[in-house]
Amino acid sequence: MKPSTIVVLLQAYTQLQQLASVLYAAAEAALENNDFDDASLLASRADKLYEEAENLDILISELEGE
Repeated sequence: MKPSTIVVLLQAYTQLQQLASVLYAAAEAALENNDFDDASLLASRADKLYEEAENLDILISELEGE
């Protein structure tokens, strides 16, 4: 795999982690305001992004091991 591909995947991984963090923080703020539906939606979306980031991390590790 080309190093440039791994670099782009690492950048995507970092951005996904950052986006998930923003959504988790927003979910927490919604919970503090008793906006349970909003908090649930935000946390759910954050979970999906976090899961995708973890999948990318595994892929990157495999590619770096080649």
